[in-house]
Amino acid sequence: MKQFISNRNFGLLSSTFLLGGCTATQPSPESDRQPNIIFVVSDDHSAPFLGCYGDPNVKTPNIDRIAKEGILFRNAYTAAPQSVPSRASLMTGRSVVDVRMTRFSAPLPADIVSYPELLRTVGYYTGICGRTFHLDGSRVPPETESVFQEYGLRTFEKRVDYLRQGQSKDALGQFIEFIEQAPKGKPFFIQIGYNEPHRIFDATDFEPDPSSLELPAGWPDIPELRKDFAGYYGEIQRLDVYIGQLLDELDNRGLTENTLLVFIGDNGGALLRGKGTLNELGLHVPLLARWPGKITPGSVSNALISGEDIAPTFLEIAGSDIPTEITGKSFAPAFTNSSFSAHTYIFAERGAHGHGLPNNSSAFDLGRTVFSKEYKLIYNALWQLPYWPVDFAGQPFWLKLQEQNRNGTLEARYRQLFFAEHRPIFEFYDRISDPYELNNLAGNPAYAEQEHALKAELQKWMILNRDFLPLPIPPQ
Repeated sequence: MKQFISNRNFGLLSSTFLLGGCTATQPSPESDRQPNIIFVVSDDHSAPFLGCYGDPNVKTPNIDRIAKEGILFRNAYTAAPQSVPSRASLMTGRSVVDVRMTRFSAPLPADIVSYPELLRTVGYYTGICGRTFHLDGSRVPPETESVFQEYGLRTFEKRVDYLRQGQSKDALGQFIEFIEQAPKGKPFFIQIGYNEPHRIFDATDFEPDPSSLELPAGWPDIPELRKDFAGYYGEIQRLDVYIGQLLDELDNRGLTENTLLVFIGDNGGALLRGKGTLNELGLHVPLLARWPGKITPGSVSNALISGEDIAPTFLEIAGSDIPTEITGKSFAPAFTNSSFSAHTYIFAERGAHGHGLPNNSSAFDLGRTVFSKEYKLIYNALWQLPYWPVDFAGQPFWLKLQEQNRNGTLEARYRQLFFAEHRPIFEFYDRISDPYELNNLAGNPAYAEQEHALKAELQKWMILNRDFLPLPIPPQ
């Protein structure tokens, strides 16, 4: 693991950073042009909910086209199960704890450098458009807004050349505006955000038949849940239409060939044991990349990928130096090397969510996780708090489950998963035999060695990140 350095005195694009504090990467041959980079981000999108991931419930021909013409990553995970902290990691290549973004409404600190700023130093015209990028503070009360204004805490207008926000329907027009403003002869980078499949689910014209759906393991099969799940798929299928429009625009403008296009979900979906949890559906996201002539069409990678890896990948591709405090690893080698592997372990955190007071574990929870391909440890620091869903506590299916729990008709396994009085402080799962994380093996003597090994890895990560939570292994 790279050594961490203090970022307290790390000025925005300081001369020390640019000249001496970087790890050099190999530049592209002079005969190769710097590619354009388009980073497409869907919102609350768990894997495997795309056709290219083998999901039989959904039709996504346009997104599937990216995988068909490029590479699909089977094991991509975000650094947090919520938008703000996850996007902070995507934007910086560092852990959420390290960049001080565990509080949901905080803007990215001015002394934390984002990769678009570094792309500008190697000649890129940069932009962000579409769905809010979440890193300048949003939906804040007047008292917070006055602090942001007085101390100049919103910084992204200075970090990129072009900054627009809107809805999915606005994204294509904003992208066209960006392209037409981009200086001729310069490579460009743009992040394009889409609302889908974030709640509210209102893409009714795109919804499949609820009765035809295959539900994930560990979900109770009730009509209300099927209807809600169909709404989630409707959002994804509408997103696919927007992605098709973008791909057509690239083709029509002759931009496809020299453009690296990367598609990712910002975190897991607002589904049972999804968004807001450190479970599989909260962190596992789709990740696709297409770069004609550089990525073999139809490639698949099984490498463990972290959200921290986006920034160093783009920087390496652009020929930029990679700062030493970036802990992510470029996955660009996977474009040509099917056996590429950068991580043995992936780490993620759960902090505050939204702007409400900590009335339940939806608004406020503190947890950490570490996992390998074989095993996973979840550390619930606030284990006394029961599970409470993020973004769907008022939905008919959840109200129905609550009713069944109260009247004693809900199956015991679902009562334990969703309505236990409190959660275990540690959860330990065998990811090979139990991919849906339904059988907690924490404390099982047969797995004591593996559980301790993951606790030790998490301990190391928390120390190096100067995490504020108590360590998982206490003093003897």
